Amino acid sequence: MFNRAFAEFVGTFWLVFAGCGSAILAAGVADVGIGWLGVSLAFGLSVTTMAYAVGHISGGHFNPAVTLGLAVAGRFDPKDVAPYWIAQVAGAIAAAALLYFIVSGQADFAGAGGFATNGFAEASPQQFGMTAAIVTEVVLTAVFVVVILGSTSPRAPAGFAPLAIGLTLTLIHMISIPIDNTSVNPARSTGVALFAEGPALLQLWVFWVAPLAGGVLGALVWQGLEDGYSAAHPAE
Repeated sequence: MFNRAFAEFVGTFWLVFAGCGSAILAAGVADVGIGWLGVSLAFGLSVTTMAYAVGHISGGHFNPAVTLGLAVAGRFDPKDVAPYWIAQVAGAIAAAALLYFIVSGQADFAGAGGFATNGFAEASPQQFGMTAAIVTEVVLTAVFVVVILGSTSPRAPAGFAPLAIGLTLTLIHMISIPIDNTSVNPARSTGVALFAEGPALLQLWVFWVAPLAGGVLGALVWQGLEDGYSAAHPAE
């Protein structure tokens, strides 16, 4: 369990450092900044690379909502959920702390500001409200979990799961960065919220409740699809 949990720590650290780091350090640079599309790719690439690097050790969750979804779908032992969650949140906090240290080294540093946090209303990039953020997080996390369960199924083509998962996370960010800066991952939301200015900590509950609900929903949808397929193909 220590090795598996440490792999989750490392994977989540990289996801937050690369994804949120791209948003904090590179997205808004005048003329040469990577913008929202670049941030979307950074999140997708971070998951893809770590899924290949340590996925064989821990399963490559890097996300409490994914861990919960896999447990609900019967693909992960429920007793291991808590250790994974602890490792994931710790990895996210460590990455956010390192990012804060780096950002604070700027000559004109005057505070972390939004620090790539998730939020709604005044904290939303395009001023979307709480209901829009909740619906977005539930639906997109559910789709993410369905893709993870499907691409890692024994019937799926071998070796392509990290690519499918990374591309899906990229697309999710392309859709929802304007709405709430894209969470679909309570650990990612927690890490940066601890160092940010503004309402991030007060709004953090949304980015735990909605992704976790989405993870459960995705697991139930996948289970329904699997049961239907098994009933139609009993010999397989």
